[in-house]
Amino acid sequence: MATLEKIDIGIVGGSGFYNMEELTDRREVEVETPYGKPSDSFLVGRLGGKTVAFLARHNRKHHILPTELNFRANIYAFKQLGARYLISASAVGSLKEAYAPTHFVFPDQFIDRTRHRVDTFFGEGIVAHVSLAEPICTYLQKTLYNAAREIGVNTHLGGTYVNMEGPQFSTRAESFMYRSWDADVIGMTNLQEAKLAREAEIPYATIAMVTDYDCWHEEEEHVTVDMVVKILRQNAEAAAATIAKAVTLIDLDHVNPIHEALKFSILTQAENVPAERKQALAAIIGKYMDTDS
Repeated sequence: MATLEKIDIGIVGGSGFYNMEELTDRREVEVETPYGKPSDSFLVGRLGGKTVAFLARHNRKHHILPTELNFRANIYAFKQLGARYLISASAVGSLKEAYAPTHFVFPDQFIDRTRHRVDTFFGEGIVAHVSLAEPICTYLQKTLYNAAREIGVNTHLGGTYVNMEGPQFSTRAESFMYRSWDADVIGMTNLQEAKLAREAEIPYATIAMVTDYDCWHEEEEHVTVDMVVKILRQNAEAAAATIAKAVTLIDLDHVNPIHEALKFSILTQAENVPAERKQALAAIIGKYMDTDS
């Protein structure tokens, strides 16, 4: 495989956010991983004096369901490209009155309600347990939050993101249950990304872009695709502007403990890890063990 160019920051665009017009010196980059193909080719370019790569999470044609996403390929590809930080932008439903459509929430916690997804690089001969008590990089989260405030977006710092399975939206009973848990927003994609990014030692944070009130809000219409799409278009422009501003603020030399999240997390001794697993995980575990043996 050809040597890949190196980037500084990765961006994952969610529903309605399929491009990053702010990039200059743009080119398409195909990345192959041990876990198959990512969702799409990467759009690589310059932004705020840094090299960034943009990936449309559901493909630019939006033909991949949340459950069908190859999360491992997506995150591993960013690792192969050398991403030091990973920014996610995702459409979410609001579980609180204060978080209205077009608002941005910057969550710091997750609740997992998925059932059919692979969300670790480990297993099959190698065991690792990373800490996920704080699943979001607070440095990146606050940088994104400050950027959004600067451009005039209604913003909320902190909160809990319920990651549902989908592709259907919630039942009303589920929506009320999540509110009883004091959760803030609900979406279908971000927790798997956060888990895998932590295993890959890439600091991760998300812009949760509110599109609707979910179905708990009895004074609002029930969620429909038409409603969501209308708000998605408004949110995408604000997300691109927020990210463009945040990229200029990110200090790539900032000492971030997430860059060493695996240092004490791998429990299997190198001599006991199958050679093929070492090779498959080379981009992630290469600095902790010889992956050629």
